[in-house]
Amino acid sequence: MPNIDTWAANPARGGRAGPGNMLGRLRAAAAAAPLVLGNGNFYTANDLQPRAEAAVVVDGRITFVGATPDALRRAPPGARRIDLHGATVLPGLSDAHAHLSGIGARELSFNLEGTKSLAELQKALRKRAAGGQPGTWLTGSGWIESRWSPAVFPTRQDLDAAVADRPVVLERADGHSLVANSQALQRAGIDRNTSDPPGGSVLRDATGVPTGMLIDNAMSLVERLLPPPSAQETARALEVGARRSVQLGWTQLQIAGNSFDEVEQLCRLYAAGRIQLRLYDAIYGPSADAERLLREGPDPQHCGGKLAVRGIKLYIDGALGSRGAALLEAYSDSSGSRGLLVNQPDRLFPLLTAALRRGIQVQTHSIGDRGNRIMLDLYARAFAAVPAGQRAVAEPRWRIEHAQILSPADIPRFAQLGVIASMQPSHAISDLFFAPARLGPERLRGAYAWHSLLNTGAIVAGGSDAPVEKGDPLVEFYAAVARRSVQGFADANWHPEQRVSRSQALKMFSVAPAYAAFQERDRGSIEVGKLADFTVLSTDIMSVPEPQILTSHVVMTIIGGEVAYAAGDAPAAR
Repeated sequence: MPNIDTWAANPARGGRAGPGNMLGRLRAAAAAAPLVLGNGNFYTANDLQPRAEAAVVVDGRITFVGATPDALRRAPPGARRIDLHGATVLPGLSDAHAHLSGIGARELSFNLEGTKSLAELQKALRKRAAGGQPGTWLTGSGWIESRWSPAVFPTRQDLDAAVADRPVVLERADGHSLVANSQALQRAGIDRNTSDPPGGSVLRDATGVPTGMLIDNAMSLVERLLPPPSAQETARALEVGARRSVQLGWTQLQIAGNSFDEVEQLCRLYAAGRIQLRLYDAIYGPSADAERLLREGPDPQHCGGKLAVRGIKLYIDGALGSRGAALLEAYSDSSGSRGLLVNQPDRLFPLLTAALRRGIQVQTHSIGDRGNRIMLDLYARAFAAVPAGQRAVAEPRWRIEHAQILSPADIPRFAQLGVIASMQPSHAISDLFFAPARLGPERLRGAYAWHSLLNTGAIVAGGSDAPVEKGDPLVEFYAAVARRSVQGFADANWHPEQRVSRSQALKMFSVAPAYAAFQERDRGSIEVGKLADFTVLSTDIMSVPEPQILTSHVVMTIIGGEVAYAAGDAPAAR
């Protein structure tokens, strides 16, 4: 564990303080005093200097990387000094795809994550209802049926059996479907005569009566009735989500879709000193806010440089678990369905060409092989329509978010088109319990194909998709290198050849997200001149047996040379 002291510079100083006092003292000194990190086990993600044991930070940037004695000699007078005692130091990790307000809302609301059965869901629902008023909306999220027995979606009758005196809406963990009880359906006017909206599906039983499950765009039939969160509730969720992310070791989070209202909320939180996490933002589109961004252009230095606003987040299909992902062939476990297109390509194309001319990065949610092919075709068409000489940014670095199921023929196209694959390794170890049934063995060859994409020269930026997944970088790193559940399970046909090396995994969460955010000159590796963002771990995750990756913990998260988080077991200042 690190030891924070002044080494030989102040040998008389002694005593111990609690972790809270230590962290406060470090933050108070951060603005003025340089920093030396010494006696560490550094993995720099810089191929020219892959290992080191010390770094010097001045004015929030790295001025030296190398040996501890050299760092001490180069340290300016009065520098703070942290003796890491061999702790592992990584470039500040970045989550390339997450939903910040959703992370906070999950922590603050009715969270059904980890529910092991329908009976357990019903028990939790009854307990939650006991504290509410009849007739008021009861909402929750996080359930997933893939490990239940039987592994089937819940129904309105299942919810009615637990709570019938008020409307209930429970969103599936993937955020692409929900189940509503009978009272909620009645309030929304959903019955056997309700048509499926474009890009959505109302699931029905054998008699044509809605089951309570609403997929993708059909969710809005009920959600439009829910009271929106207040500004104060949103601010609280953002603050809680940012704090949790920093505690988990993230130094940056790339928001996969929000609004300008939320952007301004974030600016106010930064100004008040309530969040330290760096953010990179994409605005949901098509929307009025997306049109505003196209008019105003990208803003890489919003909120004093902590928040970059330069992307638009689009959707082409839904999620695999709720059978909304658009497939080239029918689902293996639902022969009548090939999934959904939540937006039509012709609607998106004008936005794509406008984005190229304005220098706006496009990020598109594409999960199924049909959805991914449609978007690769559409990107290629836009690139041809707006050649490099007519673009605000010659290298647009457009992204496909998730890229989960790919036809083998489409895998090389990412590198050929210069499209970034923004992927979340934990999806592979969550989905392994139901993806074989959805896809069949043949399509699994192109599923979660990180290694194949890297082999073609594509950039693969790693993220978590929290709150869909837990949002822990150690889980994501483990998933990328082990391709097994956290309990160690993997089917024999789960394509272990798609695992990546630990060096590749590190770059998926450091170098690649920096490139995907146009920030490779400032972030992504531990190099002189770059921002002093570090993730300090208790365990050398680059060498320990795979299961021990999951038992490691974050010792410190350092952002811009300031200790944004220190674990309770970190030694105090002397």
